[in-house]
Amino acid sequence: MTATETQRRPVPFNDSSELDTSLAFLRFARECVVKKTEGLTEEQLRRVLVGTGTNLLGLVQHLTASERYWFGHHVAGDLTYAEVDFTMDVPAGVGAEQVLAAYAEAVAASDAVIGASADLSRPVAVPVNDELRSVRWVLAHMTGETARHAGHADILREQIDGATGR
Repeated sequence: MTATETQRRPVPFNDSSELDTSLAFLRFARECVVKKTEGLTEEQLRRVLVGTGTNLLGLVQHLTASERYWFGHHVAGDLTYAEVDFTMDVPAGVGAEQVLAAYAEAVAASDAVIGASADLSRPVAVPVNDELRSVRWVLAHMTGETARHAGHADILREQIDGATGR
């Protein structure tokens, strides 16, 4: 069976600098996650289709916490995000619009932190497991984390309505 890729987007071809290329791929992964939520109802976004309980809205909530923790806490040193809730369980009283808006806000804040860190070899403000990793490491980690969850979102979306593509 061949599925038509109804949500296909081209990968970025940015290659002018390490920062430009790295940010392009992180942004691409973020956009892929959000794209998987487009056009779905609240019920569809919360629908659990796998044994772990993972759902599209929960993935976005988890990535919001990840953006705040890694870029806000570790790179920028904001203690507000030292303890975040990485859960994928979105409370019933929190709507999809709120979750998606929080993600957009977290992404914008992360981009500002990254933009202020032009030197990717600069050590983070808060050590990771007692080691001063570089901003480059956090950027690579979050790109991998976001891309991995974008893949999860691909599978969930296909199960919901057959939409495929990145």
